[in-house]
Amino acid sequence: MSEPPVWVPDEADLRILAQMQRDASLSNQALAHAVHLSPPTCLRRVKRMVDLGVIERQVAVLSTKALGAALGQGLQALVEVTLDVQATERLDAFEARAVAEPAVQQVWRVSPGPDFVLVVCVPNMDDYQALTKRLFSEDANVRQVRAFFAVKRAKFGAELPLQPAR
Repeated sequence: MSEPPVWVPDEADLRILAQMQRDASLSNQALAHAVHLSPPTCLRRVKRMVDLGVIERQVAVLSTKALGAALGQGLQALVEVTLDVQATERLDAFEARAVAEPAVQQVWRVSPGPDFVLVVCVPNMDDYQALTKRLFSEDANVRQVRAFFAVKRAKFGAELPLQPAR
């Protein structure tokens, strides 16, 4: 079985990625213009990066403040979770449960310190308590949970630095 092709970005690829990280809603025409490429070349490069998995998906970033006011989704928390047993199958089992939980936006396996850091968004404290029961209290392997409730989001971004390795 052959290995998948290795992607080696050039300056044009990096310009495309930088622009798409700022605004992925641009048409191919507008993107090509912004990165100084012809539309067919730009489209071909974007398709290649999608096919290679460099571009995983394109999403809309929603305002938690606006949605909180409209839908009552006003409670965000960063939650540290430490398991009692860190065997691979136990870590994988907790990770799968956390990933499957709709209120959990992000799941990070970290080291040292806790085993996981979760980013959670729920409408209110009652929903947070229901989440803690499902995800933490009913799992005998969860040893410690520490939650930090967001009072202000000073910065939120998903842009990755695009400087080539030296």
